[in-house]
Amino acid sequence: MLIKICGLTRQADVDEAARLGARFCGFIFHPKSPRCLAPEQAARLESGSMQRVGVFVEQSADEILRVMREARLDLAQLHGGQSVACARAVGAERVIRVIWPDRYMHRAQLHSELQKHAEACAWYLLDAGLAGGGSGKRLEWQDLYGLRAPHPWLLAGGLNTDNVRRALAQCAPDGVDFNSGIEDAPGRKNSQKMAAAVTAAAQPKATGK
Repeated sequence: MLIKICGLTRQADVDEAARLGARFCGFIFHPKSPRCLAPEQAARLESGSMQRVGVFVEQSADEILRVMREARLDLAQLHGGQSVACARAVGAERVIRVIWPDRYMHRAQLHSELQKHAEACAWYLLDAGLAGGGSGKRLEWQDLYGLRAPHPWLLAGGLNTDNVRRALAQCAPDGVDFNSGIEDAPGRKNSQKMAAAVTAAAQPKATGK
């Protein structure tokens, strides 16, 4: 199970994410977010072997590339509905494309959207809400059961220690993205919640929906 810890702002929390074996560490570059960092702040956070992900909502491709250089990022998570052309300019192998399943009434429409972006991303992240930054709300996990995406996908949206096992049993993503559900306050992770959530996600898959 791939683990992403997002909304990181403190070295202690980045260190804990690395200790727990997270694959991805996420830094937010959306000015309206309480977890927003300047590129130079993110650059100072040492992340070991984790892949560094920047979350972008309103920026252009040129701005995304500039921030990626300055913040030493490996991947760009496109959380603002940026165009396929924007993703290609960033580099398909460096893009996590955010998709909002709540926008689509039928599975076929969701599959169509996944296919639309397949040549311009390496990963998908499925989040709750209809647009923009993370809402912290939950998806209807059972509606994603059996989803066949062209690339590996991460589940986001209100995940925490108490519900991640149920989420994994109901929709079987390739990975999970934790943020607000493991915090004491925006940008301030709780190490005990982090450890418990990662441990729960890493357990063998439960059976049944």
